[in-house]
Amino acid sequence: MTIISAVIGGLIIGALARLVMPGNQNMSILMTIIIGIIGSALGSWLVSTLFNYDNANGGINWIGVAAGVAVAAVLIAIYMSVTGRRGAGTRV
Repeated sequence: MTIISAVIGGLIIGALARLVMPGNQNMSILMTIIIGIIGSALGSWLVSTLFNYDNANGGINWIGVAAGVAVAAVLIAIYMSVTGRRGAGTRV
């Protein structure tokens, strides 16, 4: 169940990160999920490490979600620059 949760969470985080990025990102759904999972894990780790926030009351950790989306957006920008892909709105 944990793997399924990570994939679904990665899809949601990755999709939200792609929504906040300007332009159209030319990348597959698999890369969206992978970047979302990595962004979510790094964002949650950063929030718990830097701010000592552990979400002791349970429920959805909204601060971790926001950090995950921000980290995933940065990872998408890095991925797009490394692969040399351009979105539809960035043609020269």
